[in-house]
Amino acid sequence: MSPAVAAASQSQPLADGDMLAAIDLGSNSYHMVVARYTLGQLRIVDRLRETVRMAEGLDARGGLEAEVRQRALQCLARFGQRIRDIPPHRVRAVATNTVRRLAAPQAFLMPAETALGHAIEVVAGREEARLVYLGVAQAQPPKPGHRRLVLDIGGGSTECIIGRGFETLERESVQLGAVAGTLRYFGNGRLSRRKWRDALIEASVEFQQFAATYRSLGWQEAVGASGTNKAIGEICAAMKLTKGAITAEALPVVRDALLRAGHVDDIDLPGLSAERRPIIAGGLLVLEAAFTSLGLQRMMVSKAALREGVLHDLVGRAGDQDPREASVDALVQRYGIDVAQALRVEASALRLFDLVAPAWQLTPDDRLMLSWAARLHELGLTIAHSQYQVHGAYILAHSDIAGFSRQEQEFLAALVRAHRRKVPKNVFEALPDRLLPAARQLSVLLRLAVLLHRGHERPEIPGLDAVARGATLELRLPARYLDERPLLQADLAGEPAEIPALGITLRIG
Repeated sequence: MSPAVAAASQSQPLADGDMLAAIDLGSNSYHMVVARYTLGQLRIVDRLRETVRMAEGLDARGGLEAEVRQRALQCLARFGQRIRDIPPHRVRAVATNTVRRLAAPQAFLMPAETALGHAIEVVAGREEARLVYLGVAQAQPPKPGHRRLVLDIGGGSTECIIGRGFETLERESVQLGAVAGTLRYFGNGRLSRRKWRDALIEASVEFQQFAATYRSLGWQEAVGASGTNKAIGEICAAMKLTKGAITAEALPVVRDALLRAGHVDDIDLPGLSAERRPIIAGGLLVLEAAFTSLGLQRMMVSKAALREGVLHDLVGRAGDQDPREASVDALVQRYGIDVAQALRVEASALRLFDLVAPAWQLTPDDRLMLSWAARLHELGLTIAHSQYQVHGAYILAHSDIAGFSRQEQEFLAALVRAHRRKVPKNVFEALPDRLLPAARQLSVLLRLAVLLHRGHERPEIPGLDAVARGATLELRLPARYLDERPLLQADLAGEPAEIPALGITLRIG
C-alpha cells in the first residue's frame, strides 16, 4: 500500500461508540442490522426484517410491478427512519439479484435511495458470495487450516463459496433461489413427484457447472446461511429428523412430506412459518439440487448472512483491512502495471485532489477512488497501446473484483476511460446522478496527473498548485519547469479543448 493510499483509507477511523448499519435488499426479504463499535468489537443493537418479495414482481423484460416497487420503497422509508442519525459513511446498503436483473435499475434505485436516505450499491453475484462468507466466518470462526463450504439460498439466487479462514477460495452465484425457483417450477402452485423430478434435473445442471471443481478442492464442514436454510433446518428439527442441521437423509423425508400437500397453498410442514410457506418448495428444490450435485451429507445452519458480512466489511474499510486495496494490488500484479509510474501519477493526482477538495466538496471516498484509478490507469496496456484506456475501462467494468460494488467498478472504469484522448459523451452513463459531479472532477485531476508524468520523470513536481472556483480549475506550474518541457507545454495547451466535455473549464497559470 502506498503512503498516500494508506492515509486516505484511514481518514475516517472508527471510534469507540460509533454506530454502523448494514442493509440487505434481498430478492425475498429486506434486512437491516444496526451495531455499535465498542472496544474493537461490534455489538448488535437492533435488527429489522420485512418480507418484500421483489423477485415476485420481476417480469421477463426486467420490469418491476408497481405494487412490489411501492412495497419496497415503504420498507426502505421505515429503515431510513431508524438510521437517520447515523453518518452516511457508516451505513452501507447493498442490493442483490433482483435489482441486478432490472432492465433500468436506476429507475428503482433513485427513489429507493431517497426513501432510505442513503446510497444503495448493487453487488455482483460473486461479491455477494464474498460478503456472505465473511458474515458466516465472523459469526462462526472456522478452524485453522480447515476449508469450509458455505451455501446461501436467497430469494433470487444461490451463492456457493469455499473458503479458508476469513478468505474465499472459490465463489459462484447460481441464478436460482427460493422465490425464483418456486415461480419457475411451481408457478401454478401444483406439486407432484414427476414435476419435482424434472425440476430437480434442471436445477442440478446449474450446480454441476462447478461441482467437479468444488468437490476436487474439498471442505471439512458445510454451513448454510439465510432464511431458506434456517427454515429447512427448523423443519428437520420439528420433524425430529435432526437437531437443526440438514442432512442428506432428512431432505427426502421433508420433500415427501411437502409433495403430499399437492399444492403450494396446502403445504403444512412442522416448524414452517406461514410467511415462508409460499416459497419453501423452490427453496427445498434448490437445496436438494445442491446436496445432490456437490455430494453434501450434512450441513450446519448459521444465523449470520450477507448483512453481517456487509457490517464487518464496513469495519474493514474504516481500518487497514479494506478488501478493495488488496484487489487493486492484485490487478496491478496480474496486468503487469508499471508500479513506479503508477505511484508517480497517484502522488500528483492526490496532490491536486487535496488542493481542490474543499472547493469542490470532495470526500475521502472520492480520494480513494482517484488513488485507485491512478494506480490502474495503464491496466489496458497489457492488451495494446492503441486505445489502452478503452481496454482498461472494459476490464474494470466487467471483472469480478472483490470488495467493489458494480457502481464502484463503473466509477473506476469511467475515470480510466476518460483519462486520455477525447472524452466520450457516454462515458458516465452507467453512473447514478449523485456520482456524476465527483466523476467529472476526478477525471480532470487524473488527466492532468497523467500528462504531468508522461515523461516518466522521477522527481516530484516542484511548485505544483491548483485552485478550483466553481466549474473552473486553474493549474499552476513554475514557468522554468514548463520552459524545460516543451512536450508537457503542448499537452497542456491541448487540454482546454478536451476538458470542457467533463463540464470543467481549465486554465493554465
